[in-house]
Amino acid sequence: MTPNLTRRALGRAGLLAAAPAPLLASCGIGGGGEMVLSDEPVELRLSWWGSDLRAQQTNEAIAAFEKQYPNITVRGEYKEFGAYWDGLATTFAANDSPDVVQMDEQYFNSYSARGALVDLNEAGEFLDLSKIEPDLLFTGQVDGAQFALPIGSSVLAFAVNADMFAQYGMELPDDTTWTWDDYAAIAAELDARGGGDITGSGITGGVDVGSVRYWARQRGNELFGANGDVTLDPDLLVGLWEYYLGLIESGATDTPEQMVEDTGAGVEGGGLATGRTAFGQIHNTQISALRQGSGADMRLLQLPQHDGTPGNFIKPGMYWAVSAGSAHPAEASLLVDFLVNTETAADILGTERGVPANTEILEYLAPQLDESEQIAVDYLAATVPGEPLIVVPNGASSVNPLLTRLGQEVYFGQTSPEDAAEAFISELQGEIDATK
Repeated sequence: MTPNLTRRALGRAGLLAAAPAPLLASCGIGGGGEMVLSDEPVELRLSWWGSDLRAQQTNEAIAAFEKQYPNITVRGEYKEFGAYWDGLATTFAANDSPDVVQMDEQYFNSYSARGALVDLNEAGEFLDLSKIEPDLLFTGQVDGAQFALPIGSSVLAFAVNADMFAQYGMELPDDTTWTWDDYAAIAAELDARGGGDITGSGITGGVDVGSVRYWARQRGNELFGANGDVTLDPDLLVGLWEYYLGLIESGATDTPEQMVEDTGAGVEGGGLATGRTAFGQIHNTQISALRQGSGADMRLLQLPQHDGTPGNFIKPGMYWAVSAGSAHPAEASLLVDFLVNTETAADILGTERGVPANTEILEYLAPQLDESEQIAVDYLAATVPGEPLIVVPNGASSVNPLLTRLGQEVYFGQTSPEDAAEAFISELQGEIDATK
């Protein structure tokens, strides 16, 4: 898109007026600039989480943007997922937020409800929203305001090391029919054939929101209801944890200590990438980083079935959002437009952040996808999703760290599954209620 450089003021007064003053203060809102391009040199900050591959690609895209807009300098900042959110909360509270932030479905509602994000509908001269797949675009809206722009779509997958299966004389499972019992048996057999050199699988569930959602949706339940309340059946969460406790006890999976180590190592440094395990859970578009980190024949399998009920879900891989405290929202919006809507950026970024939400960019990329990217696109096309995903409601952005903490307590034997499930639902619903 070639932006129209006509200058106009940002009509953000309605957004700020709608947010209570204490929330504005807590997020450091204030000092935001007008939605006009500056005649002077501008410096922006762009913040994201992710792998080394994502950092390399993003920095290359930044350099291409700066070449096209020589009066704009962009400073990139990135961290691993957990540290990213702690750091982002601190910068918003200190009124020092990055101009453009990578946003996740778990956190989007909490930030937008605090008036911390610009309504991108106000950036129409600098950011084209018209080419984004409509169902995905909707997931970044609140009451019609577009507070976040979906970058791409992704879906949960099992990554499997095909080289390891060949090494131990085993066939890959048929992922159109396999069950959770099949997965447990295959992981146990891999462990036995490995003679202690490997474990069959990492711990692929019970400590992250995606695995809990998938397990519940296969059984006709949802983590959240349409009204934003927690609707998860605690017995299903207990069943999920007990399933993995059985795999841990059998030796078919990593130990809890290895699980924690892998969490810090990321997709490129964990047991799957280093050849310690044969199975791991990722999002389909992380296959590029995993194949690069491992050097192995990594493939994607659909997750195991339960009674044939579709449980998977297509979600925004992530979003770009513009901070309401940015002194340069027009230039920030121009940067988002470049990253999402230009062929130049697409040539660099590929599908690492998700299968592109811009339908024209996806069509443009199709003939030039490398093997890993094609695997990600083909997997998404083969996925049969269940009901549309209910976005994490305001107040529930702690859902993933809460699951991680309680799941680890269960796997380390510090808390019973029943007590942990009760604590999870009680704490999460309490946080949601506190925002009403």
